[in-house]
Amino acid sequence: MSRVDAHHHVWDLTVREQSWMVGPELDPIRRNFSLEDLTPLATAADVTATVLVQTVGLVEETAEFLEIASGNDLVAGVVGWADLTAADVADVLDGLLSRPDGSYLKAIRHQVHDEPDVNWLLRPDVQRGLAAVAEAGLAYDLLTKTPHLPAAIQTARNLPQLTFVVDHISKPVIGEPLSPWASHLRELAALPNVTCKLSGMVTEAPWTTWKPADLQPYADTVLDAFGPDRVMFGSDWPVCLLAATYAEVVETAQTLTAALTPTEQEAIFTTTATHTYKL
Repeated sequence: MSRVDAHHHVWDLTVREQSWMVGPELDPIRRNFSLEDLTPLATAADVTATVLVQTVGLVEETAEFLEIASGNDLVAGVVGWADLTAADVADVLDGLLSRPDGSYLKAIRHQVHDEPDVNWLLRPDVQRGLAAVAEAGLAYDLLTKTPHLPAAIQTARNLPQLTFVVDHISKPVIGEPLSPWASHLRELAALPNVTCKLSGMVTEAPWTTWKPADLQPYADTVLDAFGPDRVMFGSDWPVCLLAATYAEVVETAQTLTAALTPTEQEAIFTTTATHTYKL
């Protein structure tokens, strides 16, 4: 089965620093990662298409990612960044989409989990920005943690015309109680305009000792809440390398979904991402 990896990154530290890379524990990924590094790993895992996701809050990075997407056969879509609070956000989005490579832009994302205000998504200027994302025909990736989920739920209710994609199952700490994360996630999943990425779990678990069984209750919660037709696989490479190789992440996702039917597995590994991001 050919697969879509709906979530990975690249970065070049000679072009710009990654401001989120704080602390010596991130030293293993404090180097350049390119699409050329990913391609053989993806090929070995039968990944034939990917979604390249923003890492910093700069439109310039989004433009660079669109160039990368147009220059190779692996990247099928880009999740970029735009300042949702800016008065001209609609014009910025139009400018990105109007580029020769603009058709690769599929969604917008902001590091909401880094905002001190857990209700940042509900700010009037942010809500206006999100409405502009919907008007541009794009989806919106939700990068949140559990405290941000109530605001995310209300936001998805406020904007039924916008497709939301929950990144990394909203980053619950693996090993801690499922509640309140699980109850919030189920409330979010009850809204038909929300999908979820089965991604990012290995780095929310103890990096050196985690096992697939540790992740299973969280994956089961996601699959039960959203259903396979609204869940998509993402590797979160190269961040995942802190806890697992690319091959291990793919193999773990297979293990976590082993009880599903072939059609349901195909949804998670291919069709949900293809439909949601219009790849």
